[in-house]
Amino acid sequence: MHRRVVLRRCAGAAASGLVLALLGCSTTAQAPDLREFTGSYDGPPIQLEFWNGFTGGDGPYIQQMIEDFEAENPDIDIRATTQEWGDLYQKLPAASFAGAGPDVGVIHVEQMGTMVERSVIVPADDIATALDLDAEDFAKEVWEAGEYEGHRYGIPLDVHSLAMYYNTEHFEAAGITEPPTDAASFEDALNRLRDAGYETPFWMPSLWPAHLIDLSLLWQAGGQPYSEDGAEATWDSTEGVSGLEWMRSIVDDGYSPDNVAIDAQYVAFKNGETSITWDGIWQINDLKDSGLPFAAAPIPAVAGQPGFWANSHQFVLGKHALTDADTADAAKVFISWMSENSAAWAGAGMIPARASVREETMPGSVQEPIAEQIDAMHFLPPIPGMGAIQADTLEIAVATAMLGNAPAEEALKSEAARASELLRANLERFGE
Repeated sequence: MHRRVVLRRCAGAAASGLVLALLGCSTTAQAPDLREFTGSYDGPPIQLEFWNGFTGGDGPYIQQMIEDFEAENPDIDIRATTQEWGDLYQKLPAASFAGAGPDVGVIHVEQMGTMVERSVIVPADDIATALDLDAEDFAKEVWEAGEYEGHRYGIPLDVHSLAMYYNTEHFEAAGITEPPTDAASFEDALNRLRDAGYETPFWMPSLWPAHLIDLSLLWQAGGQPYSEDGAEATWDSTEGVSGLEWMRSIVDDGYSPDNVAIDAQYVAFKNGETSITWDGIWQINDLKDSGLPFAAAPIPAVAGQPGFWANSHQFVLGKHALTDADTADAAKVFISWMSENSAAWAGAGMIPARASVREETMPGSVQEPIAEQIDAMHFLPPIPGMGAIQADTLEIAVATAMLGNAPAEEALKSEAARASELLRANLERFGE
């Protein structure tokens, strides 16, 4: 299954029933006093439960990292449980409540608030303290994404974002020597490609990842998708409407066919039928394997300043890790080692979160041009329950406008009002 489908499912699982289901257990887990973490483990042999969602091409890379860790730390055995992200996010709260959750997990940053409020994960401040980790070791946005309510819960593994893929043979045939970087150069590239015989050079999807493109344009124009207090959806702002109108104009101006089904734009690009696609960097290895002549670049700043959607896999401590001091220390050593030795993770097509690892692995890689703009990446805020609400509102609004069933402004404002109601209901139930 493609990563786009998995991520959408994890956002949309039980979307309509989210507000009630989310709040069944909302007492934030607090770490008990165990012992000061020194950065090492000298206890007896121990087994750790590690839950993750790396079911795709990234799976072999995380498994190799686990094997390398065990070779250096023979007293710590890692029992990895891998499942689809959507299944993982559904199972974590119930398993943790029953005392059967993982010691260590990996989650996406927008899930951080939800997992804290549902008592699934516990603070990891002492890992950062013991290793002297701070924002200087990571990009500021990536580091801050692992914080929630004044505590650090996530230790970043990577960054994965949208990117612009382009067919290098098509570009050469059209006389395009550099990837476009703004609205003018992007329109010029599309016209050159069309003149060179590529009739629909840029297919605009109506479903995944259309809402991520929409969010990217919103950020480029200076807008924000949500209010600071998490009580209001603001993606129906002037900036948001303009971005979605631009997306629809790609269809209206004939650069893309209408009603592009999910995955169709990517498959068309992979098959050489279209010249440009905007998709996640997790597609890099698949495109390499296809033999397609391609390159990647940051999404052009068609709406203003450079900016595009990104996410981050972050290691978290499960509540179960606090069973005893040895389990806690072993779990922290595992997270620390995986962060420090994440160079292999670049092979999965990701961008390592640590600056030192990026400097080692990114030169000459396909994702290097995107990594160079890491400061232009934007992350969704960790509002509890936001992922499912967004899937049931913003994604619907974007699809409605892209299919031509309503103007962009009408579609966005209708669904933003509904999203805001759901967000406020969440905050009330959480006692904000």
